[in-house]
Amino acid sequence: MKIRLEINQLTIDRPKKRWQLYFVVVAEHPSDPDKMVVTTIPTDPIKVTPNQENNIHFDDDTPGSEGLLLLQRSMPPGKELNVHFYVRHSRSDVRNAANALQDIAKELGIDALGPTENILGTNITWLEITKKALPHIGKALARIPDRDMGFISMFERFGDEFLADGEIDRKKTGGFCTIVYSWAIEMK
Repeated sequence: MKIRLEINQLTIDRPKKRWQLYFVVVAEHPSDPDKMVVTTIPTDPIKVTPNQENNIHFDDDTPGSEGLLLLQRSMPPGKELNVHFYVRHSRSDVRNAANALQDIAKELGIDALGPTENILGTNITWLEITKKALPHIGKALARIPDRDMGFISMFERFGDEFLADGEIDRKKTGGFCTIVYSWAIEMK
């Protein structure tokens, strides 16, 4: 059984109308319970313009359309998964996701174990970190000269409600952002 996490919509609750957004995702390592993994997506910041009214849709409801994939993996043995999601505004026109991930690794020091690829159903680079480094992610992000727009805990306990529908949408607010995201179970 596989689970999938996607972002469907993001609303920014600020009067400013131009943003360069990227996301920092922290999730449990799929095979080592003493580790977490961190990534930044997308590769280049999402440029939000005034005509979008601070509202970004990743799923436009057309057939076959899906949201922005954050992760896909097999169901954890305890049927729970801890995912942290940070929304950031890049203050640099030249910073990209790789730069932000390098900055996080530098700030975490010895708790950053190195990059890994092709895990959690994506082909992006993830940074393996020790589980004890999880509380320090926020501090590491505070030292990066980008604006913190919000933090959302996407922790999920996969119960019986998923058996009926297979997909559950959640809506949460953190900082200056409201996000709609979906957890889905694939019974393959």
